[in-house]
Parts: sequence; structure tokens; C-alpha cells
Amino acid sequence: MSRGRISIVGAGPGDPELITVKALRRLEQADVVLYDRLVSDELLEHCPPGTLKIYCGKAPGRHALTQEEIDRLIVDYARVGHHVVRLKGGDPFVFGRGGEEALAASKAGIPFEVVPGVTSAAGASASAGIPLTHRGTAASFAVVTGSRCGDDGAPVRWDLLAQGADTLAVYMGVARLEEICGELIRYGRGADTPAALVENATTEAERVVTGTLGNIARLAAAMKVGSPAMLLVGDTVGIREKLQPVVSERYGAV
Repeated sequence: MSRGRISIVGAGPGDPELITVKALRRLEQADVVLYDRLVSDELLEHCPPGTLKIYCGKAPGRHALTQEEIDRLIVDYARVGHHVVRLKGGDPFVFGRGGEEALAASKAGIPFEVVPGVTSAAGASASAGIPLTHRGTAASFAVVTGSRCGDDGAPVRWDLLAQGADTLAVYMGVARLEEICGELIRYGRGADTPAALVENATTEAERVVTGTLGNIARLAAAMKVGSPAMLLVGDTVGIREKLQPVVSERYGAV
């Protein structure tokens, strides 16, 4: 059998214009595309006519396909000669399980590549006007998953993260927001530390809720913040107020 190839591609944080040129070219060459829940429909319009498009999105508690099924599909389609694009929100190697898909391709002996994308932390921070680093305020940042807070598996080291980085960007943390904030406060991060939630970052549905580590969970509940939303914690959140007039007009800018 002839072998095709696999491109594991980052689509960026939501705004379809934030996809890279290289990623767009891979879509234009695709025979088969397996795409995630947060991928813009507009991007799929760049696929050639006749491209097979397979939805494999994952929402909290609802998975269209298991990861094992996705791994098998990308390998099976490539084995019969197709160029398979695995299109993922954000960056494939930042909480995107792209490493698992790359390992599946490698194990099967299928040629593959990884095309990086703008990760959600960078997209949410820039779009909301909250720098991840800022001279004199934050010299470091860390990205962390919030979905494992309280799980029986390998725990997130909140004791190290609480004071180990100036800015924290927490992915997939909305459902456990109160627990996450409680852990950070427990391990020494002040309850008055500025915090923000960026919902649907970089899209026209974006919404930003700001507060402190001590009250952001209550504010999120009152405002009914839903997934996807990025939690940003640190003093750079306060810079947003100075940038707000510019940030609020970004969709109307020429």
C-alpha cells in the first residue's frame, strides 16, 4: 500500500485570521481533515472540494471520538495514501494531545509533521489587553491545566505554581474555578491578586471578567462564564484598565 502523510496543525485560539500561513497551506492540500470543536468553520472552507471532513470535537463530558479512535483514523487514512490534516485549536503541543497523535504516526511508520499555532494563553492575553510578561511587573509566566484539579491522577503542583511564576494562564479551569483559586491562595498567592477570565478569546463573542483571586469564582458564577475560558492570574491583569479604550475598539479598527 502507498503511504500518505499526516500534518498535525494548530488552528490558533479562535479568530480564523490567526492561523499561520503554513497551516493554511496544509488545509489547501488536505485529502482528509479531522477537526476539533473550537476550530472555526471559516477555516474549513479552505479545504479542496471533495475533502473528507471528520468532526472529532471534545466538550466537557462529551467526546465525539475517543483519542484512541482519532489516532487510529489518522493512521488508517494516511496508510492508503491520503494527506491527513489533524486540525486542532491553539497549538498541538500545548494541552492539545498532539504528542499522542505524533507518537501514533511514528509507531505506524507514517511520515508526519507538526505545524505550530498561536496557543490560547497568548491569544487570550493579547486580545484582552493583559500581558503575560511586562517589564517591572512580570518576568515569567506558566501555563497549566485546570482540568486535573482534585483528580486522583498526578496532581497539579499548585504549591509550586502559586509563587513560582509571576503570571499564570490556566486552561480548562472554569468547572473547577473555586478549587483552583482556593489552592493558589492556600499556597501563598494573595487573595487580592488580580485575576481575569477571558471567555471565547479572540472571537467576536469574547467576554472578559476581571476581579481578584478571592472573588473571581463568584463573579464567574454571577456572569455565567462558560467554556472555553482562560484564567489569567497576576499583577499584569491590572494593565488591562490602561489599555481598555484600545482593546474595546479592536474589531472596529481598520
